[in-house]
Amino acid sequence: MVSSVLSSAHAPRRLSALPRPAVGVRYAALVAVCALCYSNSLWGEFVHDDIWAITNNPDVRPGSSLRSIFTNDFWGKRMADNTSHKSYRPLCILTFKLNILLGGMTPFYFHLVNVFLHCMVTALLMLTCEQCVFEDSNFSFLTALLFSVHPIHTEAVSGIVGRADVLASVLFLLSFLSYIRSVSASRMADEFPHTVSVLSLALSLLLGTCAMLVKETGVTVFGVCVLYDFLSLNDCHIWLCFHSRHLSHSRLKELVRISSPFVKRAFLFVQVTVIMFFRLWLMGGSMPLFSEQDNPASFSPYLLTRFLTYCYLLAFNAWLLLAPIVLCYDWQVGSIPLVESLWDGRNIASLTLALVMLALILNCKMKGKEVLVGMLFLVFPFIPASNLFFRVGFVVAERVLYMPSMGYCVLVVHGLNRLYSVVSRWGAAALTVSMLVVLLLFSWKTVQQNEIWLSREALFRSGIQTLPHNAKVHYNYANFLKDRGRNQEAIYHYKTALRLYPRHASALNNLGTLTHQAEEAEVYYRRALNINPQHNRALFNLGNLLKSQGKEEEAERMLKESIRFGPHFADAYSSLASLYADQGHSKEANEIYTKGIENCPDSSDLHNNYGVFLVDTGHGDRAAFHYQEAVRLKPSHYVAMVNLGRLLRSSNDNKEAELWYKRALQVVRKVDILTPLGALYYNTGRYEEALEVYREAATLQPDSTDIWLALAQVLAMAGRSSEAEKMTLGIISKTSNCIECYRLLSAIYSKQGSHTEALDALKTALQQEPSDPAARAELHFSMGNQLREMNELDRAFQSYKLAVELKPDQSQAWMNMGGIQHIKGDYAAARMFYQRALLLSPGSKLLKENLAKLDRLEKKLQGKQQPC
Repeated sequence: MVSSVLSSAHAPRRLSALPRPAVGVRYAALVAVCALCYSNSLWGEFVHDDIWAITNNPDVRPGSSLRSIFTNDFWGKRMADNTSHKSYRPLCILTFKLNILLGGMTPFYFHLVNVFLHCMVTALLMLTCEQCVFEDSNFSFLTALLFSVHPIHTEAVSGIVGRADVLASVLFLLSFLSYIRSVSASRMADEFPHTVSVLSLALSLLLGTCAMLVKETGVTVFGVCVLYDFLSLNDCHIWLCFHSRHLSHSRLKELVRISSPFVKRAFLFVQVTVIMFFRLWLMGGSMPLFSEQDNPASFSPYLLTRFLTYCYLLAFNAWLLLAPIVLCYDWQVGSIPLVESLWDGRNIASLTLALVMLALILNCKMKGKEVLVGMLFLVFPFIPASNLFFRVGFVVAERVLYMPSMGYCVLVVHGLNRLYSVVSRWGAAALTVSMLVVLLLFSWKTVQQNEIWLSREALFRSGIQTLPHNAKVHYNYANFLKDRGRNQEAIYHYKTALRLYPRHASALNNLGTLTHQAEEAEVYYRRALNINPQHNRALFNLGNLLKSQGKEEEAERMLKESIRFGPHFADAYSSLASLYADQGHSKEANEIYTKGIENCPDSSDLHNNYGVFLVDTGHGDRAAFHYQEAVRLKPSHYVAMVNLGRLLRSSNDNKEAELWYKRALQVVRKVDILTPLGALYYNTGRYEEALEVYREAATLQPDSTDIWLALAQVLAMAGRSSEAEKMTLGIISKTSNCIECYRLLSAIYSKQGSHTEALDALKTALQQEPSDPAARAELHFSMGNQLREMNELDRAFQSYKLAVELKPDQSQAWMNMGGIQHIKGDYAAARMFYQRALLLSPGSKLLKENLAKLDRLEKKLQGKQQPC
């Protein structure tokens, strides 16, 4: 009788047994419920892990190599890298890439795909229950309905990164259904399955492999399939054959016939083993490295503590499925204290779960397929997250319960079915009402949880409110506040995280970046390094701090250590290279930049910084490539665009430079972009366009004296002297020390022919006592020009003389001094000054003409002095 019940479990229910419209209505209702529950999640932004898996992931960007997707982990790091999390999910990354290809980086379309996939899982779960679990399709519908609204799914569906779990579940169910269809079972209880559909079996194998390539837990479908097959079909028959007292020749043939399909499936399953070995090979023979704060129990030196904590975490996860009241995006660092004693009250929960699981296992053997499928779906997908075979990087993660919750829903509805069979009519009504209330409460909780996942701030604030004793949520919220410039609030939450978990090295490091006192910052960095000597960002920050203090030797050592422990940390390469460049070690700097680009080929900032270095060292022709590469890697990198524009401007390629400036302005309207564009327009005589650009810059930064001064200068050159004068005087009235203002005012007066006022403006500028000798030289030179215009040649000569004393390489001043002596008839002195100027400007035609004039004059004079 037992074997009869179990063997019938394999026979798929026929959909035709139900009215087709009713079936269609059920599926439509499930999709509608899913869409309704998750409709408010569609407007969410990229949050939490989405930033690293999508926004900052080089493998997802348009134009990135497809090959890298299959060699890198989920976050864009090489699988063989020691810092990789070893999460190999190339097919999930491909869906992100396809999302960007079709809809760009708009989060709405990412969320839409997630909701669509959740609808698929729900529909496939109902189909699976109809095919393999419940005789009554109403219970199949109820199972899928409970699954569709369960709040535990919000992280997987509303968080875009959770697509790995949802898509893996789609492939998991399809693989399971294909496996079931691969064996044709007889309807008769005394007949055995004897044929295998190779096509369906191959399809199951392919879908299961794809599930594994979406998320690691997908591989558990093969264990589910084989164990379901063995327990529901062949076990009793093989057991009877093996334990028969007389194993006759006919029974041996029967055993071979029974075992044949299982052997075929086992033979094909060897391929799965090969794929898993390939997966391990990709990991470079090493497991992922996690810190104590990721999974405190696994770092405990006591076996009892690890065992008791792991058991309690199983019970805790079960409770989240049963009563998802308290949900949080992160359960690390203090959320769940370790169970360190046998007398800890939480051990009761672990013992209760063990007894329940034992009862279900026994019930599975006696009652058949409903409990069997429920247990397999519940237990197997959770094994990779259980710490049973290897350490995981979390304490509790709600998203990993997405797949196991299918088994939970099957078991709950099965239990409800059993209760219906034993309670009275009124009891059945009460059960129905209770189930309806549960569904409504779950739906309401799901909608509320979706609101939390709409933005980073909402998500991080919810963590603070839900688990205020969790150091990690305080740390994450502090990071968000720091990014938003809310530094005082960030400091409070960093310090709270440290109070809850004093060994949080990253919190100490980030706190150091927010302090304004160098000594205090150094203390924080060194404390972080005492906890984690390999903390590459603390090494980087301390190195930069020491560099700013002139402690170059120690700074160099820290930056080298930062690179050693973070070989893909691009900022460390830039900082070390700039240190070498400042020391004049261009060769070493070039080597560091080259090494950095080799190890961090997708760092747009590193390419941009290398471009700046090349320009500074006279290799502008090579710099253009790196600026363009920075823009290719990050199309919004406006700094690289501006740098490229400046480089082209220095080559007099004004048209191309203008295009790059305008392209940068399409990314953001910033003063740093507007001012070089305004300078380009000014230098090419396009004064009206320059005025328009500088006015916009002045609107964005109204307190900038330099912008208003540039605007006044453009007005002066455009012939609008009165406006320029008024604006310059306005700047002077607001600024106590503005030498350039007086120089401009002098130029305006000179252009108007008011040389006395121009001279007074220059005298006032000199009274400001500019510290730069070159600036004082320029002022004396300008005074000489004004005095020469006023025909006060002696005073003009003295001004030029002061200019060359301050700045001997000012060829124009030497030439003007020669000109004055030329006019005064002191040709010998004039020749001396002209020749000095010619040494500084050997290509000056005017100087050569003046010297030629002197030659002619001297010859003429010599001719007159000769006697007749």
